[in-house]
Amino acid sequence: MTGVIHRTKHSLSPARRRLVELMQELNFGRIEGLHIRDGEPSLVPPPSVLREVVFGKLNAPNPARGKEDFTLKEQHVELFDLFDRERSVTIESLVVQNGLPVRMTVANAARVA
Repeated sequence: MTGVIHRTKHSLSPARRRLVELMQELNFGRIEGLHIRDGEPSLVPPPSVLREVVFGKLNAPNPARGKEDFTLKEQHVELFDLFDRERSVTIESLVVQNGLPVRMTVANAARVA
């Protein structure tokens, strides 16, 4: 993370806050077909949510899901920074582990040289 920016869940837009909560509810799995419009996640139409069962791990909503506010993790900040840069993009697959985004696949238009 470049610079120290303390962002909290409470400081997020309602759409971003809902995405954080969705990732925490999922805890382990993938969110597929998530549209980002004007830098905000759109849950209409709803993306597909695929839950993974991970043996030896908590397979319930992440305990942070019950917190009204908290300081965002670096992974959240990176994800939302990408939304701010890209503005309008379709996320084919957003992988979630321990309620946090860890990697994603983005649909890009082919570039012809």
